[in-house]
Amino acid sequence: MNFPPVSVLDLAPVIDGADHSQTYRRSVELAQHAEGLGFQRFWLAEHHNMPDIASAATSLLIGHIASNTTTIRVGSGGIMLPNHAPLVIAEQFGTLEALHPGRIDLGLGRAPGTDYPTMHALRRDPDNMDPNFDELLEELEFFQGPVSSAQPVAAYPGSHSQVPIWLLGSSTYSARLAAMKGLPFVFAAHFAPGAMLAALDMYRQFFKPSEHLDKPYAMIAINATLADTDEQAQFLATTEKQKFLGMIRGKRGKLPRPVASMEPLWLPHEKRQLNNQLQESIIGSPQTAKHQLDDLLSRTQADELMVNSMIYDQASKLHSYELLAELVGAHKR
Repeated sequence: MNFPPVSVLDLAPVIDGADHSQTYRRSVELAQHAEGLGFQRFWLAEHHNMPDIASAATSLLIGHIASNTTTIRVGSGGIMLPNHAPLVIAEQFGTLEALHPGRIDLGLGRAPGTDYPTMHALRRDPDNMDPNFDELLEELEFFQGPVSSAQPVAAYPGSHSQVPIWLLGSSTYSARLAAMKGLPFVFAAHFAPGAMLAALDMYRQFFKPSEHLDKPYAMIAINATLADTDEQAQFLATTEKQKFLGMIRGKRGKLPRPVASMEPLWLPHEKRQLNNQLQESIIGSPQTAKHQLDDLLSRTQADELMVNSMIYDQASKLHSYELLAELVGAHKR
């Protein structure tokens, strides 16, 4: 099977024993590595109040990564638009586009990217904790568009920026909205795979051509852990499983070291829940990963894949992306 373009999702994960400065250096190293391997784009995601994720100031980090690379597209996967005034996002990404022309993507989500108390701290207004995402998106598009003589407020920079907008989601809501607006759509199968096929079907069924796209363009976000052997990959992937186990239990800490076995750590019902939540994760040697990727692509017909690797050791993480790039032929594009 011919593989579609493959991109990298980075949450700037803070590993056990590291601080934020070290984390950002690891993200820069990963971005430069991904660029050299021929991956399509490098995205960062907005999360707040999470000790294991350092990408809260997403626009700042995008600028830092873009300044330390030269060709790879850099963007958000995503900015949680309800946390922000659309004017501010138009200005921030207009600035990024002016600094790095033709390399910036704006992926948008409607979840808070955090817990309720933090959402309250971000949005401030207790009477408007769940603003209408459709209206926010329309307002953002307005500020990214041309400025009329009668327009009292405009984004400088930001207007006429032409920064591509992507809609992200883990349900059919964003899929339908992306379809109706003719925007590219990204499904978050890396943490909520349940509605993947239904969302893709809806997106393709209701897609309306637009100035952005003449046909649907669907990306699937997945977790992937590759190593030289299946056994080594399974060992490295226990970091990912421990992270999600902590989320199930409502306990968050820095990204943990891998362990020899998960069996002493989880209860039977937790194991079932985790296996369901991580059912689309790619784990194994290149040969095993190829079979898993072939199956995913045959079911989804994805136009692009975005891969997040929750691997504790930096050298092993970089090697995982090397194996993936060789497998999908990223350097040949």
